[in-house]
Amino acid sequence: MKYKKIREIILGKPLDPMKAETRHSMALVAFLAWVGLGADGLSSSAYGPEETFRALGPHAHLGLYLALATAVTVFIIALAYNQVIELFPTGGGGYRVATKLVGPYLGLISGCALILDYVLTIAISIASGVDALASFLPLGFQPYKLWAEMCFIGLLIIMNLRGLKEAIQILLPIFIGFVITHLVLIVYGVVAHSSHLPELLPVTMAETQALAGSIGWAGVAGMLLLAYSQGGGTYTGLEAVSNNVNLLAEPRVRTGKITMLYMALSLAFTAGGIILLYLLWNATPTPGETLNASTFKTIIASMGLGGEMLNQALLVIVLAFEAGLLFVAANTGFLGGPSVLSNMAADSWVPHKFRYLSTRLVTQNGIVVMGLAALAILFWTGGSVTLLVVLYSISVFLTFAISLFGLCLYWLRNRTPGTHWLRRLLLSLLGFVICAGILAILLVERFMHGGWAAVLIIAAIAALCIAIRRHYRRTKQAILEVDEVFAHQPFGANVDPIVPIEPQPDAQTAVFIVGTSRGGGLHALLWVQRMFPGHFKNFLFVNARTVDSHAYGGEGAMAQMRQEAADTLEFFVDFCHSHGMASSSYLGFGTDAVDEITKLCEAINEEFPNCIFFTSKLIFTTDNWFTRVLHNQASLAVQRRLHLEGLQMVILPMKV
Repeated sequence: MKYKKIREIILGKPLDPMKAETRHSMALVAFLAWVGLGADGLSSSAYGPEETFRALGPHAHLGLYLALATAVTVFIIALAYNQVIELFPTGGGGYRVATKLVGPYLGLISGCALILDYVLTIAISIASGVDALASFLPLGFQPYKLWAEMCFIGLLIIMNLRGLKEAIQILLPIFIGFVITHLVLIVYGVVAHSSHLPELLPVTMAETQALAGSIGWAGVAGMLLLAYSQGGGTYTGLEAVSNNVNLLAEPRVRTGKITMLYMALSLAFTAGGIILLYLLWNATPTPGETLNASTFKTIIASMGLGGEMLNQALLVIVLAFEAGLLFVAANTGFLGGPSVLSNMAADSWVPHKFRYLSTRLVTQNGIVVMGLAALAILFWTGGSVTLLVVLYSISVFLTFAISLFGLCLYWLRNRTPGTHWLRRLLLSLLGFVICAGILAILLVERFMHGGWAAVLIIAAIAALCIAIRRHYRRTKQAILEVDEVFAHQPFGANVDPIVPIEPQPDAQTAVFIVGTSRGGGLHALLWVQRMFPGHFKNFLFVNARTVDSHAYGGEGAMAQMRQEAADTLEFFVDFCHSHGMASSSYLGFGTDAVDEITKLCEAINEEFPNCIFFTSKLIFTTDNWFTRVLHNQASLAVQRRLHLEGLQMVILPMKV
């Protein structure tokens, strides 16, 4: 069986990016966006409240304050990020906000933190999901958790390579199951112990005053802040919608805001409700079980639905849905991470290949890299959820703080009457203070417990990005210098021919594969004329544009790409006509430039059998793995494909 056939069976048939209905069929409505992007935030209720509660130690009564603070914080961050959706309706979220409103280098830091955030989204969700499954398995399963995590990541990679909507639809029943089971348990758990609610507040106040008498109010405040910060993972995922607005159905801003409302309501209810359950049901840690598992076991047993076997079966179902939702949340990393990489690739911080789409119109390179990076993190940390939460929270709140700081600057600069700028500024400022405070506490209190690793990883990614961008800048400058050399190449006397000379099929034909650089195309044309004077009668120009994530997701970007490509080809044809040379052009679009060029060249060869193909290739003074990673080898790949078809192609060196 051929490779292409096997690939089609696993990943599905190729999609045509040029059809309008393709984009429409892939766009996410608010409900599916809530499933695909909101699962990250909702799933944090499986570990965020537990980390908060554990941080209180024996002073569990303080959990009431944290339950209220958690619900309020969720809405503050969600409302602030609604502004990001309004200001940046084409996506990019925290990275684009920081880049445009604060500066490119803080944008870089935000982007690097987001990359780490989404890698950790995958890692921590998979690790927590496996932990939830392991809660009702024998302790002998513990050594095999890492291998199970590796299998789940591999499965998610394949699902996402098939397409984002396909992956979400497969995972939809798990998401619905989680929402229903946890809604029932939280409502029943609170109602069943509702008699304790009236006394909960006065008892909490009394115990708080007693604790303050022994350690002081500053000590109580410090304990609350530390526990609140330790549970910072609860708020992760709220930025996912603003980062991926380009994936949403039209009207994108309205769809994004509705999705954000779904996320805020579901997360505030679930996270706050679970902390309240811990208080009402006197939750205590049990070896080999999550705190959720212990609490839910007690609640199910109190329902009186049947014997121990039935109770155990119900607990298994609840934990299976919880684990399943964590796997759905891991999928957010495969949606958001590649999106951030593609935005950073557009600004040349990471290799441009991260903008390329596969035949299924997903950013394949980003999906694979995110999956491999998550595996590396899991093996390095041994799947420790506590350590992963520290790394996760620091990266998330660094992005939150930078983004909200950018919003504060924006509203300070745009104090336009009628825009409610003061209200929005105060909301952004409140969110910034909360997020910056949590970030500072995490860095101080957890620096030696994994916080240093988050700082080191973000700094290392940023340093690599700076090196990549410097290389791209030098290369771009060198290409501009080449363009400048040929910018003043004079057109011929016949500038506006009445009847352009049409190519003759039987004549000797030179076919030039050109890109965006007019200088590169003229370099090849003049080289051929100089080396083969008077030999070629026809001069054809071929351009195959890659439909990448930037062109496919941005409004009007596809039309702009068409126009730019047509203008470039028209320039070459007009130049030849002005010199009395027969000329024509061919234009193609696709996700793989090599495939499109090969198809165009084969069609041209059928019409012009006496043709030779020419293209230019950048030649660097120092050629190493770094330059080969940053620049595709399209010219060599096309040459090999054409040689296999018996067609002749010459690659002309263009030193930069």
